Amino acid sequence: MGSSPEAPSPSPSATLARQFSLDDPTSQWVIVNKHRPLKPADYVPADLVRPAVAISAAGEAALLNSTTAAAAEAMFAAAGRDGVAMVLASGYRSYTTQVTTYNGYVAARGQADADTASARPGHSEHQTGWAFDIGDGGGACSFQPCFADQPAATWAKANANRFGFVVRYPWMLHPITGYYYEPWHLRYVGVEAATDMLNRGIGTLEEYFGLEAAPGYP
Repeated sequence: MGSSPEAPSPSPSATLARQFSLDDPTSQWVIVNKHRPLKPADYVPADLVRPAVAISAAGEAALLNSTTAAAAEAMFAAAGRDGVAMVLASGYRSYTTQVTTYNGYVAARGQADADTASARPGHSEHQTGWAFDIGDGGGACSFQPCFADQPAATWAKANANRFGFVVRYPWMLHPITGYYYEPWHLRYVGVEAATDMLNRGIGTLEEYFGLEAAPGYP
């Protein structure tokens, strides 16, 4: 039975959502947040590589999964052609490392405040290999709110979609994402989805894929 002209067409997000799993950590659309832990919790990507970009991170933090690494190489090169020095400041983070990172925040700030700044182990996008933090070539404002005004951040906000990336934790959307603005945290979702989100003015993956907000842990 053919659809009538009046029948609403599916939204782009609904159409795209059928392409990749939102649950499989090997999927570029896996959604990891405070309501959606990684399964398994100690997941390790099988294809971690060191991208050929400027890197300030060391050890495992210099690694990304192979798809993200290739996209990052293309994006960093394009930024460089525009005169913007972009640096990989933090990539893959294992479950064990996240335990240490999170516990450090808890010790310094208390658990309630730590949960706004650091993911609990098994709930971090960094563990998937699909996400990384960028720095500016000059090293200014690393992991601070003022980074939003640095050339690397402004360039990424305007251009990252062309390479398949979104700013995962946008300004003022922490009631949905569970995290305050992180202009340095980029997440690979593919060019099609990233561009569709930008064109439609959708700021979070939760909204884009029709998932519930995840401001806090259940």
